Amino acid sequence: IGTAIGAVQGGLVAYANIPAFIVTLGGMLAWSGVTLDLSDGATIPVRLPFFRMLGVGLAAPAFGYAVAVAAIAAIVWLNLNRNRARRRHGLDVPGLGATAARIAAPSLLVVSFILMMNWRGDDPSRQVGVPLPVLVLLVVAVIGAFLTQNTTFGRYLYAIGGNPDAARLSGINIRRYILAAYCVLGLLVGVASLLHTGRVGSASPDAGTLMELDAIAACVIGGTSLMGGRGTVSGAVVGALIMASLDNGMSLLNVENYTQYIVKGAVLVAAVGFDMLGRRKS
Repeated sequence: IGTAIGAVQGGLVAYANIPAFIVTLGGMLAWSGVTLDLSDGATIPVRLPFFRMLGVGLAAPAFGYAVAVAAIAAIVWLNLNRNRARRRHGLDVPGLGATAARIAAPSLLVVSFILMMNWRGDDPSRQVGVPLPVLVLLVVAVIGAFLTQNTTFGRYLYAIGGNPDAARLSGINIRRYILAAYCVLGLLVGVASLLHTGRVGSASPDAGTLMELDAIAACVIGGTSLMGGRGTVSGAVVGALIMASLDNGMSLLNVENYTQYIVKGAVLVAAVGFDMLGRRKS
């Protein structure tokens, strides 16, 4: 369903030439109305155990270690493959030290996280394991990084985002790729909605309200340009972690709701401001 909705909105942007901001804003309102109609304005509890487990389940510790090994192998492969591609095309290749740092930094984060999730401490009855939503995040991030950095589809998206006219004159069917991008977006939104519903244990008509602002802020903080053509999946993940830490930290400190909204809004504006300042300097 998410992919189908993405295709509808992507078709309006790509083939009807309606500005993307208007399509997504109108879609947010329209699909909220559909949700209200389907649910009759009521909150629907999650009764399926498997559905609930998607949001709160924990993987076995051994599986977490296996995921860490696979993630590190993927990080090594992506970096080495990127260097080979740059060398093949006559571009500057990072040195051995820079490549080792690009591999070691995320690998250390992965290992530290897995060890922390599998650590029982002084409580032997404590449930341990990597949360299933985190595993989904890792899978999506690795696939997304591969698609954007190592495939023609990903490079075309960067080209279209950077300069759609130049991409069209270069022979890229920009309408087809814009439609495909919206379909992928719809699929990922569907996955996120399943995880969120499983986590909170119910589906309410106003679920996900204002989460789009957190998503925008996470992407911009992670280095994605709102003007298009620049950004990485790993940067967006780091930005999401920063936003989640900010949100969770303010909640633990019992910061008032109105102050949290002010802080998050200020962070979003500041992130976009720094992005624009960087583009002017470039």
